[in-house]
Amino acid sequence: MQFLIATTNPGKVREFRDMLGSERFQWIGLADLPPAEPIEETGHTFRSNAVLKAAGYAKLSGHWTMADDSGLEVDALEKKPGIHSARWAQMHNAGTGDTANNALLLNQMKDVPADQRSARFVCVLAVANPKGEIILTTRAAMEGQLRFAPIGSHGFGYDPLFQVQGLEQSSAELPPEQKHRISHRGQALQRMKELMRAHLP
Repeated sequence: MQFLIATTNPGKVREFRDMLGSERFQWIGLADLPPAEPIEETGHTFRSNAVLKAAGYAKLSGHWTMADDSGLEVDALEKKPGIHSARWAQMHNAGTGDTANNALLLNQMKDVPADQRSARFVCVLAVANPKGEIILTTRAAMEGQLRFAPIGSHGFGYDPLFQVQGLEQSSAELPPEQKHRISHRGQALQRMKELMRAHLP
């Protein structure tokens, strides 16, 4: 059975496929389907956006569909950038992309001392059946704190700024296999895999 991962990012499709396994489902991404209008992320929480995408793309495609929404919550910024993590710099007219997002966040946090830089990566996953009905959701987080400067070449997004709780390394310094085990997305995918095994035919 084909199962749609609601993203155009081939790296994310590959990551999901690797972590969820291919013994039960054939995983495809949005790039494998005819072009369609993207589903707008108009929700105010990670869960509402994941649900919007899963339900919307399931109805559009007629496939079982999994969608995620994820981002970085910084306590000193009242849990921002949150759902706006990917567009944080763009929203502040400070450029676009990972480098601009990291630069803006560092500037916003420049006067915040080390003991007040707690943060977490959050991931919510939602699964919808071909009718667009939400069947399963799960949430996971990876706790840590923001560094004062980026370090590391693995990963993407805010990984170079995020020091994982209990470790000396940033998320961008971790080997991919270690990151997959402890990351917000890795934990959420593992929980979803267990839910799917228990609840899906």
